[in-house]
Amino acid sequence: MDKLKMHSPDLTQDNIAKIRAAFPDCVTEARDENDKLRLAVDFDQLRQVLSDSIVDGPQERYRLDWPGKREALLTANAPIAKTLRPCREESVGFDTTQNLFVEGDNLEALKLLQETYLGKVKMIYIDPPYNTGNDFVYNDNFTADKEEHAEASGQRDEQGNRLLGEGRLEQNNISNGRFHSDWLSMMSARLKLARNLLADDGIIFISIDTHECGNLIKVCDEILGAENHKSTISVRRGIKNVQAQFEDISALSQGHEYILMYSKDPTTRLAKLIWGSGVSKPGKWDTFWRGTDRHTMRYELLGVLPESGQWRWEEGRTKTAIENYKEYLEHHAPEKSLDDWYVENLTGANKKLNFVRKNEQGTVQYYVPPSSGKLLSDNWMDITLSGNETKEFDTEKNTEILKRAVGWICQSNMQSLVLDFFAGSATTAHAVMQLNAEDGGNRKFIMAQLPEETDEKSEAFKAGYKNIAEISKERIRRSGTKILEGDCHEDWNKDVGFRVLKIDSSNMKDVFYTPDETKQEDLLDAVDNIKPDRSGEDLLFQVLLDWGVDLTLPIRRETVQGKEVFFVDDNALIACFDMGVTEALVRDLATHSPLRAVFRDTGFDSDSTKINVEQIFRQASPETDVKAI
Repeated sequence: MDKLKMHSPDLTQDNIAKIRAAFPDCVTEARDENDKLRLAVDFDQLRQVLSDSIVDGPQERYRLDWPGKREALLTANAPIAKTLRPCREESVGFDTTQNLFVEGDNLEALKLLQETYLGKVKMIYIDPPYNTGNDFVYNDNFTADKEEHAEASGQRDEQGNRLLGEGRLEQNNISNGRFHSDWLSMMSARLKLARNLLADDGIIFISIDTHECGNLIKVCDEILGAENHKSTISVRRGIKNVQAQFEDISALSQGHEYILMYSKDPTTRLAKLIWGSGVSKPGKWDTFWRGTDRHTMRYELLGVLPESGQWRWEEGRTKTAIENYKEYLEHHAPEKSLDDWYVENLTGANKKLNFVRKNEQGTVQYYVPPSSGKLLSDNWMDITLSGNETKEFDTEKNTEILKRAVGWICQSNMQSLVLDFFAGSATTAHAVMQLNAEDGGNRKFIMAQLPEETDEKSEAFKAGYKNIAEISKERIRRSGTKILEGDCHEDWNKDVGFRVLKIDSSNMKDVFYTPDETKQEDLLDAVDNIKPDRSGEDLLFQVLLDWGVDLTLPIRRETVQGKEVFFVDDNALIACFDMGVTEALVRDLATHSPLRAVFRDTGFDSDSTKINVEQIFRQASPETDVKAI
């Protein structure tokens, strides 16, 4: 019976497999540091194959380099012996929700999610640290220390003297090269893993300010592709202190931030947007317009204005369009007459009209003229970055920003997955739930947040929130409750829950000793390879990760012949991790014809039962994939 690997995927080996598919003669077998055979690239042969394309040695080339870059990418590819442990007591609707909250370092979270969500995420939004000089939280232990960095970047001479002036290397300020290097290493490793999770038509949004915007664009161009840079959107910043509007503001104070927008594939087409959708819901970005049927099209005016100044009405749909616009004016511009609008916008007879059309459902679609409306461009200045509705959570983000992005990329008729691995106060989760409540969508979210300790002087700490992850979870709970209290779309499934999964060490015991160092008591302890403090549900989630099964599928727990058995989505997977599993129990479980079945390697009542498991399934359910942990 095959055993599950029980660790995150080795992305280096995956990359080698891709090279092998393209250049099979350039991949060979070699022994690693543990004397195990692994696939390895024959770089001499690969160089020969690519001889007319290789940039060698110190030859000048276009690229962004920094100390620690190689280590960062190696760390991104390396597998980790970690798992996700379910935490029911901190979850909301654990058994029914399709949303996830992963607590732990987001680099590890991205690695653990690789198998399950590879190519399945429609949209990623992240608001990473802006690198403004505050303490750096994400210490991945793959960047050089200060002394190593000084030598690698030429900041010391041959005698070891500082080249930047005494003491300056010790400061964490903008003139310190290591300041940028740590941040770039942190971001590049995470973006590399995030790209794998994006769907082929997926989009990633990244909030940033001027401190690292230029470097971030270069990193994204390298990892995501310069041809996939769809736009750099500018967003107006809010001013926290009203008094600050009149004092202590520099003439060059930054009034906006940026959102970088990249696709995974250059052929990805974005939905067209207009401002305004129907008389009842003005001020909403809508995606009805398609191809040539877009807001820049001109529709025939149903009335023309001759030189006499008298209207000549035409029968048919043109008249209907005018009546629709009159209705719009009555609701949203009662102080303005239809004739006033014509005089302002029409310069002569037979002028074309560009603002009205009905869709198939009969909803009026408006294109508001520049004189009275807002146009979509490479800035979203009509929305302020920070909002007051979440002041209690000390958030910088406004849910309207996220709702616009999510609604644009993940339309209501799509079961899209939205990921934010710098969750902060979980504004993204709030926006997804709010938008679903408004349009009846079935978008799902995955949030990931490091349990970074809150400042003891902060209001959050005084309110009992010891770390940022606690704030994130409470924000989702409160916003979900508030959304349910308001008006909700009749088609919405009202999913405001989330499963909390916490990153922890593997459920499997570590093997530290070579055979000559192993004692008799160590052999007895190794009979069972599972840590004693782990539950059956802990083991189940590590199996789901290893097998790449959706972590939000419904889980049913039953007692079958005295043993605890987990049924995931009825027959997607059946698992029993109890000891003393008999052939009778195996036969019973095989009658369910599951796609997958898994048992504890040491859990069978006899060696003969263990040997017969695969044969039993082969007879009763030949399609079942049977494995052990």
